[in-house]
Amino acid sequence: MGERPQPGNVALDWVIRARRYEYHLSSDTPLSAGVNLHLRPRPLELDIHDGIELGVLLQGAEERHYQDYVLRCRPGDVWMCAMWEPHGWRITAPNTRNVVSVFLPEFLGEEMVGDIPWLSLLAVPPDQRPTASSPQLRKQVLAIGRELEEEVQKRKPAWVCAARLHLLRLLLTLSRRWKPPALASGLPALRPHNLSRIMPAVALVHANPDRRVGTKEAAAACGLSRAQFNRIFTQTMRMSFARFCLRARLAFVAHRLLTSDLSTEGIAEEAGFVDASHLHRAFVKDYGCTPGRYREQGR
Repeated sequence: MGERPQPGNVALDWVIRARRYEYHLSSDTPLSAGVNLHLRPRPLELDIHDGIELGVLLQGAEERHYQDYVLRCRPGDVWMCAMWEPHGWRITAPNTRNVVSVFLPEFLGEEMVGDIPWLSLLAVPPDQRPTASSPQLRKQVLAIGRELEEEVQKRKPAWVCAARLHLLRLLLTLSRRWKPPALASGLPALRPHNLSRIMPAVALVHANPDRRVGTKEAAAACGLSRAQFNRIFTQTMRMSFARFCLRARLAFVAHRLLTSDLSTEGIAEEAGFVDASHLHRAFVKDYGCTPGRYREQGR
């Protein structure tokens, strides 16, 4: 069950438990997965990471917070987060257990779920992504989640391959009763082969989140003209390449605010912003608070 938070409450809640930003995924390790058991309720915490997140609530209750949307989860519910998308979580019941996977796009590759590319499910705003919308669907999702939990905990031979199949099954199950809003509005449908065409640019940003990667450099890495690259990237990721890079750099800034004593001016220079004012404007627009407020509350 999802809802939008009351106006004016987002910024303070969003930063009250900001805590981490992780670089742990690579082409050699495209998946990070774990099972979490929370014995008691926990306050809101913020995650920003360099992979796509897919989680299933197995028992208990929790909230998943986006900048302008709150998903209240019960067993069998699913949440999704795109790369470098700020999102928070709050445990609201004792003995809450979930299984969470964070992975790079190439981990699932060019797979289709039904007649749409799997990336379609994330290429829309959080409140438009598929959810377990019925008791029957929630039961199916919970069964897949428990199978994934077993693979993640026992880590038998080829468990990563098994986890990949469970994630695809989960996405397929959710997609069967979901119509992409982009298709309904007449925007171009996603093409699965386009993901592989832009992956060199995604990898380039992933490896260099602290600098401004230019469109010319990214297009060259993909073997495309700038016009082709801009069109394919925007169609596939549902955002411009410039926006994608900015979100990565802001995530890097958030990390540095919490893990260093550098001034805002120093971090702005480190992350390729023109000056502290430029960083301030971009940060407030995405995070709903100033860099100084973020650092103060996060620490």
